[in-house]
Amino acid sequence: MPHVITQSCCSDGSCVFACPVNCIHPTPDEPGFATAEMLYIDPAACVDCGACVSACPVGAIAPHTQLTPEQQPFVALNAAFYPERVGKVPPTSKLAPVPDAPKVQSRPGGPLTVAIVGSGPAAMYAADELLTQRGVRVNVFERLPTPYGLVRAGVAPDHQSTKQVTRLFDKIADQRGFTFYLNVEVGTDLTHAELLAHHHAVLYAVGAPDDRRLDIDGMGMPGTGTATEFVAWYNGHPEFASVPADLGHERVVLVGNGNVALDVARILTTDPDTLARTDIADHALAALRASKVSEVVIAARRGPANSAFTLPELIGLTASCDVVLDAADHERVARDLAAATDPLTRNKLEVLSRLGDAAAPAARPRIRLAYHLTPKRVFGERRADGVEFTVTGEDDAVRRIEAGLVLTSIGYRAKPVRDLPFDEDGAVVPNDGGRVVDPRTGAPVRGSYVAGWIKRGPTGFIGTNKSCAAQTVHNLVADYNAGLLPDPAKPSALDGLVRSRAPDVVDSAGWKAINSAEIARGGGDRPRNKFTTAAGMLAAAADAPTPPLHQRVLAGLRR
Repeated sequence: MPHVITQSCCSDGSCVFACPVNCIHPTPDEPGFATAEMLYIDPAACVDCGACVSACPVGAIAPHTQLTPEQQPFVALNAAFYPERVGKVPPTSKLAPVPDAPKVQSRPGGPLTVAIVGSGPAAMYAADELLTQRGVRVNVFERLPTPYGLVRAGVAPDHQSTKQVTRLFDKIADQRGFTFYLNVEVGTDLTHAELLAHHHAVLYAVGAPDDRRLDIDGMGMPGTGTATEFVAWYNGHPEFASVPADLGHERVVLVGNGNVALDVARILTTDPDTLARTDIADHALAALRASKVSEVVIAARRGPANSAFTLPELIGLTASCDVVLDAADHERVARDLAAATDPLTRNKLEVLSRLGDAAAPAARPRIRLAYHLTPKRVFGERRADGVEFTVTGEDDAVRRIEAGLVLTSIGYRAKPVRDLPFDEDGAVVPNDGGRVVDPRTGAPVRGSYVAGWIKRGPTGFIGTNKSCAAQTVHNLVADYNAGLLPDPAKPSALDGLVRSRAPDVVDSAGWKAINSAEIARGGGDRPRNKFTTAAGMLAAAADAPTPPLHQRVLAGLRR
């Protein structure tokens, strides 16, 4: 196989459209794209041109001869997606269909101007789609002094290849017509109505920042928390730098077994000297160096066949960490494997079947996967001492697992957006293809759009937001072309309004100054050393050089 897609795959589909022989699937127009755990290269059709390597924003594609030993399982994983094609050269090849860019019809009132609230992947992909058209202006608002959302604050620090997508986002932010308004909170500093007064449309890409909470006795006492908060803590998010993270006990229990739980478990059991070469926050690295944690238990209510983590993440975990199962769970894996018919499920179970035995002595901190455990309560007097579970399917059976830290990892949840309707059950803004709709009438809410998790719920991967944002932008442009988005009353007054409400606003130059300062703080041994307070970020942003007057005038003319 000439080229192979590996663990870092973000599923944004850029490789699909770069491939001249349509050998990467599922494509964004195929039914399985939205739910695929990654994309796959057809071993028979690949012509070894390398176009996909150049197009991939996260460095997930490599020739099979350049794979590390840990990446070797992805050779078989890619090939398994094409069982009927192995060893057969397809008779014909064709280009994958590239979606047409939305065609903006110019009108005398001025260029299409869009406010995007949020700066994560969905926001940046939406900006990129809009800026394919000349003259369009995009203003991106973010409440933090730094952009890029969960790519900065949610991707694990030892997954630096995944974070490479920010290079693409930097290129988008450098395009003509793009403006950052960082450290500005929409809903507090500016209202939705004020944004509409200065733009044709407002597109919200604010994600799902809250956790789904586990409602059992004991949650909330000291020694309990959520994996999302813990991830933000070790990633240096300024609002979570002071989260209490007690690592002074031998065991941590994680409730839920999705990819976030695997990330947290891996960070807790990885050698701190290895993490010292990443962009992990200094306070987290110091805590991990002093950690007494020797085991992390990842507890799941259902059985091994229903594991929520993806196969690529499981392969990556087992290649870098000691992962074990109890004897009873080994038996569950064997039973599920004997009954499994779905190829992806079988692949996961085959990896699980090769895990070590939890009864064996541990030479280093390890991760134990545990199944059929439904959390009943967190026990302890003044702080958490562990979790009491009922054993799924076994009447009256109770199992207690002692732990000094209990974290839940059962999913994300969006919160209401001020001045927009909200579906509390689905935790999304009601919409039709990204157009916000009034749930009482079904009518579109003028000038209001959504993309990303606030639109579809917390599903998919970083790149899934590309096709999601493209759908929203196409509908927004169609509404603009149809005359449904009136010209803003005072577009030229936006900058003055923002700076009067948020004097510490950070622009593109400020973000570049923060970025450069963090990289310099890394000293060459680390990709960056993050600022973990807003004050530190703002101080770095203040060092941004002010361009000469003639450059500022030209920049204004280009906008």
